[in-house]
Amino acid sequence: MRSDRLGLLLDQFDCARERAQVRLAGLGDEEYLWEPVPGCWSIRPRGEATTPRAFGPGDWVLDQGAPEIPASEYAEVARQAADGMTVAKIADDWGVSVERVEQILGDSNPPEPDASPVTTIAWRLGHLHADFAGRWEWTFGERRQDPRQLVDFTPDAALAADRFWALIDRWRDSVATVTDEQLDTVGFSQYPYGSDPDDPFFDALWGTNLEFIHHMSEIALLRDLWRARFSPQGQGPFEG
Repeated sequence: MRSDRLGLLLDQFDCARERAQVRLAGLGDEEYLWEPVPGCWSIRPRGEATTPRAFGPGDWVLDQGAPEIPASEYAEVARQAADGMTVAKIADDWGVSVERVEQILGDSNPPEPDASPVTTIAWRLGHLHADFAGRWEWTFGERRQDPRQLVDFTPDAALAADRFWALIDRWRDSVATVTDEQLDTVGFSQYPYGSDPDDPFFDALWGTNLEFIHHMSEIALLRDLWRARFSPQGQGPFEG
């Protein structure tokens, strides 16, 4: 195992990716689009989208709700403010009002858990795909294309997985070329949705690893639930 900063992040990513690829193997279309409860977010034909900001360049779009700052990010908002970021800039980054940011910063009570919608595997994979596609474009690419228009979402699970892993390979190969100086460069990533332009790339890269790990964990759980629903005793979750 490498001990340098970039090496540690790459080793972590490689380990997570290896496990995730095993857990995603054999995904079929029905499971990919399975909605375990009413009101799920998913990918849908453009004319059937019900969320206010569903996006995508093709015939299928990814559900997205109204702008909000999740409770899990309140500490990050406080950090941004403490580091000197203006309330107006924080609000612009999150797509919310200045008043909403001020409300979060002024509330000393522990945040309540988010009432987040349950999502399908298709949504989780599409969300990750759009996120990594946008981050590559705005870090290593031309830094001009809207991240929401980079992924042609598809109801074909095998095709979606193949496209996703190809992108992940490109991301990983590009990250491996980053120098120590670039790791410390504020704004090395100009990804427009979030604080990347104001952070050293090391911080942005650490956050990207976390995003990959936590969404892939959610996909793994959905796969376990899908399989358990066909088992009389709900037996047989994967190990590891």
